[in-house]
Amino acid sequence: MSSAEFPFIDPPGREQYQPCIKCGLCLDSCPTFQETGEELESPRGRVQLIAAVDRGVVPLSAPKVAATLFSCLDCRACEVACPSGVPIGSLIERGRGQVVAMQRAHRSWRGRAAVGTTTRLALKHLLPNPKRLKQVGRLLAAAQRLGLIKSRARFLAPVGMRRMAEAMPLVPRTLESDTVSSDTPPKARVGVFLGCIMDVLFADANQATIRVLQHNHLGPVVPGGQTCCGALAIHAGERDQARVQARQNIDAFFASDLDYVVTNAGGCGAALMEYPEWLAEDPQYRDKAERFSQKVVDVAVVLEKEGWRAPSRTSPEKITYQASCHLSNVMKAGAAPVRILKSIPGIEFQEMADSARCCGSAGIYNLTHPEMSEALLKRKMADVPDGTETIVTGNPGCWLQMLHGVDAYRPGIRVRHLVQVLDDAYGREALSTPVATGASE
Repeated sequence: MSSAEFPFIDPPGREQYQPCIKCGLCLDSCPTFQETGEELESPRGRVQLIAAVDRGVVPLSAPKVAATLFSCLDCRACEVACPSGVPIGSLIERGRGQVVAMQRAHRSWRGRAAVGTTTRLALKHLLPNPKRLKQVGRLLAAAQRLGLIKSRARFLAPVGMRRMAEAMPLVPRTLESDTVSSDTPPKARVGVFLGCIMDVLFADANQATIRVLQHNHLGPVVPGGQTCCGALAIHAGERDQARVQARQNIDAFFASDLDYVVTNAGGCGAALMEYPEWLAEDPQYRDKAERFSQKVVDVAVVLEKEGWRAPSRTSPEKITYQASCHLSNVMKAGAAPVRILKSIPGIEFQEMADSARCCGSAGIYNLTHPEMSEALLKRKMADVPDGTETIVTGNPGCWLQMLHGVDAYRPGIRVRHLVQVLDDAYGREALSTPVATGASE
């Protein structure tokens, strides 16, 4: 479906924006509105702009349309606050898709090629290809250990790229998941979603996830053929590419008999859960996407749901928790990660004020909108309780952003994932269930 004003496939739907009653309850939940106080930087303003384009009042080509839609963090806090249930995230993403399609349609072949080089390299030819990502990861690891990354970071022109390079963690030398064997029958078979960035920069967290699942008698399966979730593509308006990756992941995980699809990344999990919306017009995958999304769950939630064993080993540490927007607002993980942290002997848990407010990472937002991203990060770091030794988070984008925040504003604090804290607390006891692996691609 399309319209004269939104002429490309997958437009924002009138039935999506019409329920907006312009009440303004979304305003206080929106980080960009909190920073600027500008109506167009609010969820209500963005929804009304989309409605204005759909009604022919504002042309899709107007510069403020692209600027307004892409300045959104897509954190979904507004959806939680909205009393009318307006799917603001879907409206924004569909609107971005229209902007990107329009820009392509009106460029010369040279312009399309120039734009396609950067977009296609990352979103089409790198992130969805695990082998290429692992190769890049090994090169990064070697460059880091030779001191080439931080020493060259100042020569990276874009400020967002420079900050990311300076804060980047040491890439693990081993980028493969652990495998063990055991005869203990698992309580449930869980497919482990590895992700793209997560499985390179934070591969050790993926390995810890598998060990934690095994410790709790959950049988992890690592399906071969899985790829990037598609979140970065959908946020960038590259909806066709995101659907390609969604279909590939559905096929990869449906090749195994699984009770759950488990992720340790809030942004990835949110994307996996939204495959039914992405593939709503695909008759071959619409029903599959619905069944797939119903199996998707965060690692903390599956541990609580299936029953988990509190560690016996004391790990004295002052910890606070930075809640991933998508983990909280889309995956609805609630307080599961906090409850698990509080149960670990020796941990002194400290509440972070407004912990679910977006940290400013938002996929690649810290690269495309570095000033707004930095303002949000500075506010976030001010909310870290005094005396904190470790910030725990549940998303790779947040993790990178927190690393930069610690480096810039709160030096000496560690940033870790919940599963790493649990894994350490278990002391890597004897593992209880095997992990099945598929053929890698």
